[in-house]
Amino acid sequence: MAMVLRRLAGASGSPSAAALLLRPALTRPISTGFREERDTFGPIRVPNDKLWGAQTQRSLQNFDIGGERERMPVPIIRAFGVLKKCAAKVNMEYGLDPTIGKAIMQAAEEVAEGKLDDHFPLVIWQTGSGTQSNMNANEVIANRAAEILGHKRGDKFVHPNDHVNRSQSSNDTFPTVMHIAAAVEINSRFIPSLEQLHKSLHSKSDEFKDIIKIGRTHTQDATPLTLGQEFSGYATQVKYGIDRIACTLPRMYQLAQGGTAVGTGLNTKKGFDVKIAAAVAEETELPFVTAENKFEALAAHDAFVESSGAVNTISASLMKIANDIRLLGRSLHFYITFFDNQYFRNILRSCT
Repeated sequence: MAMVLRRLAGASGSPSAAALLLRPALTRPISTGFREERDTFGPIRVPNDKLWGAQTQRSLQNFDIGGERERMPVPIIRAFGVLKKCAAKVNMEYGLDPTIGKAIMQAAEEVAEGKLDDHFPLVIWQTGSGTQSNMNANEVIANRAAEILGHKRGDKFVHPNDHVNRSQSSNDTFPTVMHIAAAVEINSRFIPSLEQLHKSLHSKSDEFKDIIKIGRTHTQDATPLTLGQEFSGYATQVKYGIDRIACTLPRMYQLAQGGTAVGTGLNTKKGFDVKIAAAVAEETELPFVTAENKFEALAAHDAFVESSGAVNTISASLMKIANDIRLLGRSLHFYITFFDNQYFRNILRSCT
């Protein structure tokens, strides 16, 4: 991932928090005031109406690049909510104060439900480990959990690292949320859309079974077939596409969480990886498991390359189907009528 540093935190001439709020890339209401938060670099002003903390604010300064369309995708943010909720649940089994743990779970649930989307301002341009977005999630959840417990934002009663990020590293959390987000999107949106398309094409193949037409090779006349037979080919292409993307999911269901910084699991409890994968599986109702090898899970993204290949094949199939149907609707062949007369007249009228 390309990394661009416009200025270092604390350097002279760095923009104020107010200036950052006004930048066109991230349009948001102007804050009425600021609070002071601290990290290892010292104090920094954070807008009062935002739940993020010092490290997120520094990221807005250090990575002053990108526009609204380049913000971290919403499915990733929601996946962070799922992961942090499950981490708190498992960490309570290993000694995390239940009062704090339950507050973290409640705050993380709000993230997963999209109630706190406005508190995730960062763009995709950041370190390859996704450290800034991980800390954005930690800070938002920590401050929201503190509020739930009757404390003020920024007082660190619920600590973003010691409590929310307990037994975790950006190096294993970000690959994990990538897998969660992708698996959820594939199962909840992509495959259902393909299934609906397959159903429609299959229905049309039956509807057109008695329409005999001339077959074509390189657009030239060939031998007869039915329009229904032609559409059955399209339906089967989509069916195979569904099978292709579904076959990539077993690798997508393997989670890196528990590998921590480099895959050894340093600073986690024994069994944490298995338990958190089980918790995520329960939360999402998808068969997530801990990765067979954490070193591969942290160092490679082959599961995404595999899924991307399937999506590429499906895209080529859909383009082929669309072009065929477009050709079938040409005036020369006109096997398919696309428009009713009124709509078609409106199109012609708009062209004159």
